[in-house]
Order: sequence, then C-alpha cells, then structure tokens
Amino acid sequence: MNVKISGGIVRKRQKVVIYGPEGVGKSTLAAQFPNPLFIDTEGSTGNLDVNRFEDKPTSWSMLLNYIEYVKQNPQICDTLVIDTMDWAERLCVEDILNTHGKKGIEDFGYGNGYVYVAEAVGRFLNILQELIDKDICNVVLNCHSQLKKFEQPDEAGSYDRYELKLGKKTGSQTAPLVKEWADMILFCNYETYAVATDKDGKKFKAQGGQRVMYTTHHPCWDAKNRAGLPAKLPLDYSQIAHVIEHTSSGSSATTPPSVSAPTIKPTENNNAVQSSVHPAQTQNINTPATPAASTTPVPQSNIDLSDFEEVICEPNIPPDIPKALQDLMRANNVSEEDIRFAVSSKGYFPERMPVADYPPDFINGVLIAAWEQVYAMIKENKKLPF
Repeated sequence: MNVKISGGIVRKRQKVVIYGPEGVGKSTLAAQFPNPLFIDTEGSTGNLDVNRFEDKPTSWSMLLNYIEYVKQNPQICDTLVIDTMDWAERLCVEDILNTHGKKGIEDFGYGNGYVYVAEAVGRFLNILQELIDKDICNVVLNCHSQLKKFEQPDEAGSYDRYELKLGKKTGSQTAPLVKEWADMILFCNYETYAVATDKDGKKFKAQGGQRVMYTTHHPCWDAKNRAGLPAKLPLDYSQIAHVIEHTSSGSSATTPPSVSAPTIKPTENNNAVQSSVHPAQTQNINTPATPAASTTPVPQSNIDLSDFEEVICEPNIPPDIPKALQDLMRANNVSEEDIRFAVSSKGYFPERMPVADYPPDFINGVLIAAWEQVYAMIKENKKLPF
C-alpha cells in the first residue's frame, strides 16, 4: 500500500463568500481580487471596469458552460466571481422545475424539491472545487443577505440575525452547503450605532454608516476565516490582500505565459543552408547580413480573417426561439438545423418543424434542462473532432 504523508501549511487558492445587503459594495470588493472574471447572473456589474462574460447566463446549463470554459482556459483569469449566488440558485430551481414539469419547488412534496436543489448545488460546488484543486483561480461567490428570526434550543427568547439569502424556506439545505464549502465568509454591512437624543436616554437615532466587513462568527451573522483575521475590518480589499495574493503567487496575472518562436520544418534546401553555418557565428549589429532567400518564410497573405471567421461561425438562430435556448446555441455554435436533426432522429418531432413551434415544456424541460445530452448528440451527428 503506497501511502504518502505530508506536513506543514498547504497554500491553495481561496474559496470566498461575500454577502451583505444590497448596495454595500460586494461587487466592488470582488472586483479588487487578482485578475477577476465575472459571471454576472443579475446584470449589475455594468458600472464596474471588470472583465465579464458578455451575455448574462439565462439558464443553469449556460452557467455551467461558462465555468467549463474557465476550466478549459486556465489563463483567462485568476479569480472567478459569481455575482450573485442567490440569483444563480434561481437558475438552478428553474432548471429542476423544467426537468420535472413542476410549477413550484414545493410541488414535489415532503421537501423533495429542496433535496433536488441541494444535490444540484452540491455538484455545482464540486465543479468550482476543481478550479481550486487544479490551481486555476480563486472563486468568489457574492450573495445577498436576509434577516431571519433565530431561536436557540437552550434559550427562551429569539433574535434577528443575518444569513445568506439562499433558500427562503426552512427546508432549504443550500446555505449550509455553501458555508461549509467556503474558506472565508465575509459579512459586509454598514456599521451604525444609536445615540440618545433626550436627557433621559429614552429616544435614540442611528448614526455612523461606515462600511465594514466581519470575518468571524457572531450571534447576529455568519462569518469565518482561516487566516487569523481580526473580527472586524474596514470594507477594503487591502485588509485581506495578504491572504488572497499569498495563495495566488503562481497566477497568470503575475507570470505572463511565454511565447515560443515559430519554427520552420526542415526541407532539403533548409538542411543544406543550416549545415553550412557554424553555430558560433553571429551577425554584426552595425552590418546586418541579408538573410538567405531559402531560410526566409514567405508570408502567404495579409488578409484579416476575423470577418471571414465571423461569417462562417455564426450559427442560424431564428429570433423567435426562446432566449435561454438561443444563448446556449450561440455559446456552443449550434444552429437550428442541428437541433431539428437531433430531435427528429429521436422521433420527437418532424425535422422540418421549426424549433420555435416545439412545446414550451419540451424546450425548457429537454433542450435547455438537458442541454449537455442534447449537445453531445449534436456533436455525434456532426462528427466534429473533439
């Protein structure tokens, strides 16, 4: 049995959850992480100068496709930001409802709907964990907060506390999964305090308003960190930069990828020229030598192929197809003809039937909810080299 034991501190990319009330500065804080790339699920980062996927994900499958793209292109960012996780959870719920033909998550009965959501979110977090394990990027989940009544079993009273706005019902298991997954949970809020306005101390008014972030657990909010941070910090990335950037020392932002010079395949003429030149010979800078014609690659053309590629790569997507399906088709270069052929090959509908005429339940519950299987079938039909 081959067993390896290691010791010491293991530096890894960070899994961070940032949550708080709307407008407190969650997105602004995430934008200061190393080389961030945003998946803007709610379309609220337009005023931030950040890199983002241009199209807002309109389905759970599209969100997963974006994460897969980051996995396949590890140099694209050093921090992946999902803004926000509670809006991503909505896409997850919609996907489950469409798959099972339900109108509401409680239509499953006995809390089964929440189990489906928890399982889907658990798989989602495992996919994000792969980005950490492969040292691709940090992962930041932004989330809104909600106030909920909390009652301790050993206490008689109850009190309000801030929690992640994930799963509004008590049967939801999403928030505990996200909290357990994270290395750092930062609760951002406005620090306020009450000041007496009368001499008897019976009337008060709120003052303050400084933005702060809490890093440790408190009876009134969830927070944690594994780096020994102070319990309360100003809402400023510089306060946690030493934790994030220390674990991102090998990031692409600080180490640009090397570019190899193009090589020329040897031919008979090239071999003859190379054999006549001694490796120690160099050219004088003041008297540059004219390169031999046989060793100089001849440029084929100066044509910009970007326009040409755009024309041949743009799939046929009629505008009357639902937008969520359009986004998946465009992201994977799938045309309407591809879908119609795949659907007809399974005997669902005639090949000449437009996709827009398919029943909404079939579009949402099959084409969108099971897009991975549909796309795999399309690739097999087209026999594309992957």
